[in-house]
Amino acid sequence: MPRQIRTKRVYDRPDPKDGTRVLVDRLWPHGLKKDEAAIDLWLRDVAPSAELRRWFGHDPKRWTEFRRRYVAELDRKRAGLKPLFDATGTVTLLFASRDPDNNNAVALAEWLKGQNSAS
Repeated sequence: MPRQIRTKRVYDRPDPKDGTRVLVDRLWPHGLKKDEAAIDLWLRDVAPSAELRRWFGHDPKRWTEFRRRYVAELDRKRAGLKPLFDATGTVTLLFASRDPDNNNAVALAEWLKGQNSAS
């Protein structure tokens, strides 16, 4: 398990402190060229389902329920999360959302940290 899990907007400048940069969105970020993204790994299958993403619509009032539903999805996607469980050092989960606090990368980071403490 990574020693540190961070989140960061994919449009923000890459930093050596990011460690392994992992995009966790289902769709490629609009307007971002692949060679500029500095992404080490794209785990699109661990992103929320299209149905959940549409339901959430980045509405902060739905955040708590979104996290609950997304965690249920993550529990079914454990095999796709193996690269994150196997990672060491710092892992930065990258997201495209404009909201830095209510997005799937934040929910995933919280879930991973809980997995780490449970083991």
